[in-house]
Parts: sequence; C-alpha cells; structure tokens
Amino acid sequence: MQIQINPGNQVHGYQYVAKEIEAQLTKKLHRFEGYITRIEVHVEDDHQKTGENDKRCLLEARLKHHQPVVASDTAPSYKEAINGAIDKLKRALDSTIGRLSNNG
Repeated sequence: MQIQINPGNQVHGYQYVAKEIEAQLTKKLHRFEGYITRIEVHVEDDHQKTGENDKRCLLEARLKHHQPVVASDTAPSYKEAINGAIDKLKRALDSTIGRLSNNG
C-alpha cells in the first residue's frame, strides 16, 4: 500500500505529521492492503475558518478495479483530524469492500 502525503502550506512539523499518518494508516487499514493500491493524504491548517476545528485531513483510497473511496475530518489538532478521517475511511472501506465481496 503506497502512501502519498500532501501537506498544506501551513502545516508545521511535516515530518512528525507524515510519520504519524503512515503509522496510523498501516495500523488501522492493514486488512485492506489487498484492495488498496494507494492512499493520498491531504493535511491542511485552515486559518480562515473560525472556531476550534481548523485542522483538516482528507484521505483518498485508490482501490483495484474500483472508484476511489474518500473520507475527511476536521478537528482542533492534526492528530484528531487524522484519526477521525482514518476511522471514517475504515468504515467506508468496510462498506465498499463488503458490497464488492457480496457482488463478486
């Protein structure tokens, strides 16, 4: 499973964020490795947004022979946004791959 991380311009400590993302994706999505060819990660700090939830993580999982599955989350910290997006992606993959297994 290839992981491509695209940090926004306002992301400080990119190396730490990248290592955290790779570790969490590998840990939480390992059972989908046979289906996923690549995961694209977009991490942003939206300073224009008011309020606490200005950190955003968007994940796009590219699947073999199927349309990509996308999930995103916003939170006060990168860690929370990353984990929230991964949990949403995991649920979406469960649903998508379950349908593929039932139809194939």
